[in-house]
Amino acid sequence: MSDQCRPALREAPNGAMRNRSRLPHVADEGILAVRSDSANPAGDDLLMLFAPKNWDRWVGDAEQLARGPGLQAVRDRILELAAPVSDEAVVDVGAGTGLLALALADSVRTVWALDSSQMMGEYLRVKAESAGIDNIRVVHASATSIPLVDGVADLAVSNYCFHEMTQPEKLRALAEVHRVLHPGGRLVIADMMFGLSPLSVRDRRIVVGKLRIIGSRGLPGLLRVLKNATRLATGRWEHPQDGAWWHAALERCGFEQVSVELLSHEGGIASARRPLPAPPSASTRAYAESRGNPTVPGALDCPRAPRGAIGSRKTH
Repeated sequence: MSDQCRPALREAPNGAMRNRSRLPHVADEGILAVRSDSANPAGDDLLMLFAPKNWDRWVGDAEQLARGPGLQAVRDRILELAAPVSDEAVVDVGAGTGLLALALADSVRTVWALDSSQMMGEYLRVKAESAGIDNIRVVHASATSIPLVDGVADLAVSNYCFHEMTQPEKLRALAEVHRVLHPGGRLVIADMMFGLSPLSVRDRRIVVGKLRIIGSRGLPGLLRVLKNATRLATGRWEHPQDGAWWHAALERCGFEQVSVELLSHEGGIASARRPLPAPPSASTRAYAESRGNPTVPGALDCPRAPRGAIGSRKTH
């Protein structure tokens, strides 16, 4: 991975991040809380953000989450920011059971629905077929190695996928998204956007709120807190990053017009654009024309991501 795509941890410029409370309020445990009686005989709440990483086992839970008001409100805001156009090709990174892909299909030419879970993709394929939708192409692949040619997409979207990736994986995935977008293409990502800093008021509120909700369940809740503390200590917990990290990472990966909205729960939405090629200078254009080549290369592309097999996935 190139150093050009390695984010410096810094605060975003003034006005680049903003809180957003217009979306429906969600309980302190966040929008990834789901009742899963089938997975847990006791009927205890299953927090998907603490679930095992074999996502083929959790298709039903992901679909239940996608039908809930929390994720649907985030979906609607993603679509509002993305502003899809009828002749566009879209890449949905971590498409899951189709929350974004199905909503986009009627508005665009093609949706490439990418997910590392084969069962998620099959579920989405059947849903699309049942709805008579024929412009969704399900792709079983990792976000860190997208099997599409350069510059194929006008728009890339993602909803609650990136927190499952480590920091290096996130950067590789962003480099891949930059690669498959053509110059001027847009990116809109929703994800968990908070950290574990005791100095951050928002981080403290989110973490304390989650602990309070889980702890209120009595002994099972306390055992869950201990279990997840162990996962955090051993590096097996999820990998959310705060808004400042996202702003810096997108800029370092070559995106411009970066904006981050922090939502009332643990989530946030980042949007950005791949720059258009820089116009050549008059002297460069004159030299190219004198050599019989009026076409002058533009700005350098975002560094290519290594084609590794690191697994990454999406919950919805």
